[in-house]
Amino acid sequence: MALSGRVGHTLVLGTTRVGKTRLAELLISQDIRRGDVVIAFDPKGDADLLIRMYMESQRAGRPFYVFHLGFPHLSARYNPIGSFSRITEVATRTADPLPSEGNSAAFKEFVWRFVNVLAKAMTTLGERPDFQSIYAYAVDTESLAVRYFSWWLDRIRPGWQVEAKDLETAQAKLLSEAAKKSGRSLHTMAIMGFIRDNDLRDPVADALRSVLSNDRTYFEKLVSSLYPLLEKLTTGKIADLISPNYANLDDTRPIIDWMGVINQGAVVYVGLDSLSDHEVASAVGTAMFADLTSVAGQIYKFGVGAGQLPPERRKLALHADEFNELVGDAFIPMVNKAGGAGYQVTAYTQTWHDVEAKVGNAAKAMQIGGNFTTRIVLRVENTETAEILTEKLPEVDVPTMQVASMASDSNDPTDFAEFQSRNEDRISIERLPMLTPADLVQLPKGQAFALIEGGQLWKIRIPLADSLDETDVPKDIEDMAQRMRSSTASQDRGKLRRRHHPRKRSGW
Repeated sequence: MALSGRVGHTLVLGTTRVGKTRLAELLISQDIRRGDVVIAFDPKGDADLLIRMYMESQRAGRPFYVFHLGFPHLSARYNPIGSFSRITEVATRTADPLPSEGNSAAFKEFVWRFVNVLAKAMTTLGERPDFQSIYAYAVDTESLAVRYFSWWLDRIRPGWQVEAKDLETAQAKLLSEAAKKSGRSLHTMAIMGFIRDNDLRDPVADALRSVLSNDRTYFEKLVSSLYPLLEKLTTGKIADLISPNYANLDDTRPIIDWMGVINQGAVVYVGLDSLSDHEVASAVGTAMFADLTSVAGQIYKFGVGAGQLPPERRKLALHADEFNELVGDAFIPMVNKAGGAGYQVTAYTQTWHDVEAKVGNAAKAMQIGGNFTTRIVLRVENTETAEILTEKLPEVDVPTMQVASMASDSNDPTDFAEFQSRNEDRISIERLPMLTPADLVQLPKGQAFALIEGGQLWKIRIPLADSLDETDVPKDIEDMAQRMRSSTASQDRGKLRRRHHPRKRSGW
């Protein structure tokens, strides 16, 4: 396959246990050796893939990072909403996992506006947004608002505190009633009254005043869908993993960001531990995709390493196993427009119905599928998934030959010939599909049909990679791999790959 076709993106379809992850292992190894930046998303957790990526990165002399929600004490740290080119991205990534069908769409839009107000106030005050701070200020918006009001008024109206105190004394009864009604403090209502009476304007201050003017109980009902999500993202050790404390010098776990990964030419394994909590895995995964899409936009505009000596230009190979669990609105512009930034996406999933179920719309699912010019289909279990490939193939002329023999007796006694015979080969042309869904449903394990760059059809067999010598693997990665293998699914894969510990295997 020509490397130029990789930026057209690749879709790999196949039911469970037919070789998708082993194919990913081969493709990822080649990308690492080629020098591409490699980011692999593994929602379930495959120990063999983790070890393979580490060993190949060491052989190639490449930096290697592991981000794993299931092992926060061994994982690198990452803030999904800490890096952005536009402040609105913080609200988009935070609200994206919330449901958006039917009546939920209106509540999602309200949550987006609320988080956007918090993010604008935080960045203005010099704070980097993360899920913990967003949750803290969502529960106690008043404290952030008072800090912002004070910061803003100190700059435009020196001595405002005295005037606000006089207003609080003069209108104590009226402000007390407003504070009781809204559930806010008397001091906060006095500051808001001072801003209103003096007709002072600021976009962030106006937005905060709008939020605080709502009845607190009623307002919390409007944003109630946000709290359970943030509670899951800020509970336990995961909180420090995705909301890192940049000032904590005692924490030796590295903090990664995608532009830094690209500039280093690094290799990153992302384990999302979706079997333990699929909602947290989906939220973090979709936020990562949105962050990568934003980075692609920066590369488009400014190139890699803007403001520095231009580094070596590398392509970014993004591999997303079980990508139906990660796909969202941010995934569409990534596969649609990020090819010019050097992104080459390889997505793996079992059936196309999984993608439709996640995005909730068949038309949007087909929009996503239309951005993959290369399609590799292993054995699948339903004809709809098989048609993702077969519907792209033309019908072909198939010649068929029919043998015809005829014989006839002669009734004329004077005729020397007693009978006549005739043999014919009749050739007919029939139009038939090049492949049918039944051909893909019956594929053996480890074999596939590949439609490369939309037009070249290949029948392929996928080899198994050699076993790895894991003696040089660091103890933390080795411990992580062993615990990943302890799950039932990983044990089954380990039995398949390590039976009799063969050194070389050429096929399935």
